[in-house]
Amino acid sequence: MRFKNFIIIAALTLALTGCKTTDNTLSYFRNLGDSESGVMPQGTGYEIKIVPEDELSILVSSSVPEATAMFNQPQANTARRGEMSTQINPRLQTYIVNKDGDIVMPVIGRLNVAGKTTREIEQMIVSRVSPTVNDPFVRVELIGFYINVMGEVKNPHRVYVNSERFTLLDALSAAGDLTEFGERSNVMVIREENGQQVYHRLNLADTNIFSSPYFYLKQNDVIYVEPNQIRIDNSKYNQNNAYKLTVISTVVSAASVIASLIIAVAVK
Repeated sequence: MRFKNFIIIAALTLALTGCKTTDNTLSYFRNLGDSESGVMPQGTGYEIKIVPEDELSILVSSSVPEATAMFNQPQANTARRGEMSTQINPRLQTYIVNKDGDIVMPVIGRLNVAGKTTREIEQMIVSRVSPTVNDPFVRVELIGFYINVMGEVKNPHRVYVNSERFTLLDALSAAGDLTEFGERSNVMVIREENGQQVYHRLNLADTNIFSSPYFYLKQNDVIYVEPNQIRIDNSKYNQNNAYKLTVISTVVSAASVIASLIIAVAVK
């Protein structure tokens, strides 16, 4: 009886331990363990640099508005490029950076802004305006840009970004987060650098992503979430089943035709 009870207890113990998940692959930042608080690694240099086709809003002002009016474009519709708007509150027209990285401002003329941050462009314009205006104030804003989120996310789509500080986590949130089939340890960011498409893989289970230069996203970045092994195995299983079903259907159809021919011959 004791031996029998021992066997039952041992079996229950094995069953319970066998059902316990030792590695929660759906969690982010698993390397934090069970710590209640701490400081995440921090990255630097997240400021976006301007590239051709960017749309910029530039306002030049001072304590005497009349003195800086000539440096500004006239006001126009509030829609961003490529859209229509019925709003009645106008704003200053925007500048589109041409393929050479230039914009042309009233009075100031041509400025090469490619490769510069909005802060650096502000300083450039201040230096051009200062000889004729006392204490000018310049504000430069990147109107927005697009990124693409693809793969194993709940809502893959092209995301419009209206902030210069936009992270990988922001992009995944905008796409509804990863599905349960997304490989969290292998998220790819594809970026154009120096005329070439480069890529970098990030592990969402590791907090070191916060210090990666690819954590903060830039214009036209592509985020691709690869499928995990479960999704791959399911896909293969479904393909095999579809193939088997096709073969069986073909065989049945062929057998039906042959049977019909035999019956036709027998009747004759």
